[in-house]
Amino acid sequence: MMEENIFEQRLDLSALNHSVVNIRSEMSKVIVGQYKMLDLLLIGLLCDGHILIEGVPGVAKTLTAKLLAKVIDSDFSRIQFTPDLMPSDVVGTTVFNSKEGEFNFKPGPVFSNIILIDEINRAPAKTQAALFEVMEERQVTVDGNTYQMRYPFIIVATQNPIEQEGTYRLPEAQLDRFIFKIDVQYPSLAEEIAILNKQHGMPASSLLQAIDKVLTPDQLHSFRIIIQSVFVEPKLIEFIAKIVNETRNNQALYLGASPRASLAILRSAKANAAIKGRDFVTPEDIKEMATPVLRHRIILTPEKEMEGITADELIENILRTIEVPR
Repeated sequence: MMEENIFEQRLDLSALNHSVVNIRSEMSKVIVGQYKMLDLLLIGLLCDGHILIEGVPGVAKTLTAKLLAKVIDSDFSRIQFTPDLMPSDVVGTTVFNSKEGEFNFKPGPVFSNIILIDEINRAPAKTQAALFEVMEERQVTVDGNTYQMRYPFIIVATQNPIEQEGTYRLPEAQLDRFIFKIDVQYPSLAEEIAILNKQHGMPASSLLQAIDKVLTPDQLHSFRIIIQSVFVEPKLIEFIAKIVNETRNNQALYLGASPRASLAILRSAKANAAIKGRDFVTPEDIKEMATPVLRHRIILTPEKEMEGITADELIENILRTIEVPR
């Protein structure tokens, strides 16, 4: 057990917590409930991680991504993935300039700060592969030339888990590049009534106009530096490693999580602690982040899928079997 004075507040989190409160307040002007989703979006933003949002149509996946871009003083781009979309439609292409007699690069819509990729599983594999480099290295290479993305650079992708006709499953290598997969559920009865009351008589076009920008790229950069300094006990780092290692040795899993998952749990646990006003990570932070970090990175065996077991249930079972450090 660590000494009591180790846990004295060492980091000034007041500015970060003030911004988090303001972002929640602005987004709640439009979004009713969905507090877990909003917090995960904030954590992903603070961790410089891309986010995959999955849910049935009509649960405000696209609207939420737009709101996230709206509260940050940065550029926003939307790409609607379709079966006929080509890689050049995403990253850009070289175009011949007849006046200058040379080829010039014309950037695609991925050259922005917050990029919403709507229905990412609608595009074929070759178009999805165009995102590999830019998601991992924040750059694209076209015709041998490399172009860097501007700061910040976050991809928020959505997909529909129900309708499978005309969709292409995301490869594991791409799924691993998303820090979180957020499952958006239906609102409760009380929340749905609140949605109807809030938007009754309000045109859809005015929803986003009510949102104010509350965070600058410079502030975001400073918050990310602060989060890196959040304290993590060695025992908790070992706890993270044990969780991820168990996914590779579990008989119910065909594919376990990669070391990138361990890093994602560590980074997101730090951010989770910071937005709650703590400069140290607890086991609860790790357990809270484990499910959204791991659910899209593991593959159940066919036998377990036939039994109806979900990835979330399996992760919960793993968390119960590993002793929590005290």
